[in-house]
Amino acid sequence: MDAVKLARLIDAAQGRVPCDVVVKDVRYLDVFSCTWHQGDLAVKDGFLVGLEPGLSATRTIEGRGRSVVPGFCDAHVHLESSLLTPHHFQRAVLPRGTTSAICDPHELANVIGLGGIRYFLDASRGMALNLRVMLSSCVPATDFETNGGGTIDAAALATLLDHPKTLGLAEMMNVPGVLHADPSVLAKLETFAGRRIDGHCPLVRGRDLSAYAAAGISSCHESSEYEEAKEKLTKGIAVWIREGSVAKDLRALAPLLTMATSTSIGFCTDDRNPLDIAREGHIDHLVRGAIGYGVPPEVAYRAASFSVARHYGLVRRGAIAPGHVADLILLDDVATCAISDVLVAGTPVGELDLSGDADAREGAAARGTMKAHVPEARDLEGPSGSVHVIGVREGRILTDRAVMAHDAEGVARLTVLERYGHGSRPANGYVRGFGRNFRGAIASSVGHDSHNLIVVGSNTADMRMALATLIDSGGGFCVVGGGAVHAHLGLPIGGLMSPEEPIFIERALGKLHHASKEIGCELPEPFLQLAFLSLPVIPSLKLTDRGLMDVDAFQLIDVRAA
Repeated sequence: MDAVKLARLIDAAQGRVPCDVVVKDVRYLDVFSCTWHQGDLAVKDGFLVGLEPGLSATRTIEGRGRSVVPGFCDAHVHLESSLLTPHHFQRAVLPRGTTSAICDPHELANVIGLGGIRYFLDASRGMALNLRVMLSSCVPATDFETNGGGTIDAAALATLLDHPKTLGLAEMMNVPGVLHADPSVLAKLETFAGRRIDGHCPLVRGRDLSAYAAAGISSCHESSEYEEAKEKLTKGIAVWIREGSVAKDLRALAPLLTMATSTSIGFCTDDRNPLDIAREGHIDHLVRGAIGYGVPPEVAYRAASFSVARHYGLVRRGAIAPGHVADLILLDDVATCAISDVLVAGTPVGELDLSGDADAREGAAARGTMKAHVPEARDLEGPSGSVHVIGVREGRILTDRAVMAHDAEGVARLTVLERYGHGSRPANGYVRGFGRNFRGAIASSVGHDSHNLIVVGSNTADMRMALATLIDSGGGFCVVGGGAVHAHLGLPIGGLMSPEEPIFIERALGKLHHASKEIGCELPEPFLQLAFLSLPVIPSLKLTDRGLMDVDAFQLIDVRAA
């Protein structure tokens, strides 16, 4: 901020010139002490300049005794998982109070390479949402899958370090690479020394966790157990409590969030679809839930804002204090996080121009990525007899494992098809947990992290039809039953995102969920649950386009049981 702008703020704070906005008669949260104060919030040029009554302004917003908290910050989000382009994403989350978000674009980066990261960096420049980008550390996530973006090494990432929206290095999923001092991993850690480096270390404990932290990794959003998260805090790793559309860790971790720990705990959504955002909320959903589990409201609101902003060095954000950006949430009720209005840099959300035709231009490079050929039904047949079966845990991305007969009750077929034009044969396996009466097929081009096509089904004919539908539309979600397509949503941007508005996607997802229930699926969110069945960095058993992955042993294994 230059001297001229600073002088304007000082003059407004001293009453020598009028402020732009004053929000009068409110009870606001001091996140530094977790106490409430009464006052007027005066704004000049998008910054708070005063908290005391008496400053004049060209516009007055009557607070009427409402409570005000700082805008929320999503500590870790794959924006692609919202299925929305960046400008449509902000239309969904800003009214929910999320005014900042820390984005890891490794989904699109795995599809189209470094251009996928640039897409979000470029989009962030013209957004009302304060979107910051952590550069993707693991493209590809492992060597046991095929992606379209090739390998992004430390030298390539270094070319984006000077972008004003770049923060640091995104989730380091290659835990074995860190623990064994892999040279390519060390090169990335060295390149980002002095910046924030996000972690991804589910169930890592003891000496391994110490080594991981010693490498300079300072956060993790993959804690699903209380003691696991507690140990991370003691070793200097900030814990981001996640509540996505599939992975839901708030219930287990809420007891860890206290006044003492709140400076090192924040909230994130990771992967959350627009239907859940519309029905339940975004970060406000986590705040509401945390308070419901007994977390003091002041502590929950601090974790949702200041704790994350401070961790990532978001200067002048995350607090209601002079000199801070006036990202403010007006609440009708603190306990239920009932939001009546949101101000972004002092402007009500309803008055912002949230259109973004830039998305259409930026998304052009991510179209046309679906290059798979439709396989024959016989190519989707897995081995018979005694086989390894992936066990879905509802609401978790961790999986169980079992050895069962391939046609045992509740066991469904699972196929991953490489979609980048290499002509690979489908990888076939088995899964249980979609329902005992599951009859049909569900397919997705969202298959973390390489985003090959993945389909679960009771029969190969419906599975083939579902794959054919997605190949024809450039990606998306599809439900097939009895030889007919029951519901479909196209995701032509990288096979991950739609150019349509949030309300269109919400309705399409509603139809998809209804269709999945009609064919006997018992999972409340089958599409993202399915997407994580091909992620080979989360225990215990997964299926990639190259075969069945034993994540614990970190190697491919035969689907047939010995």
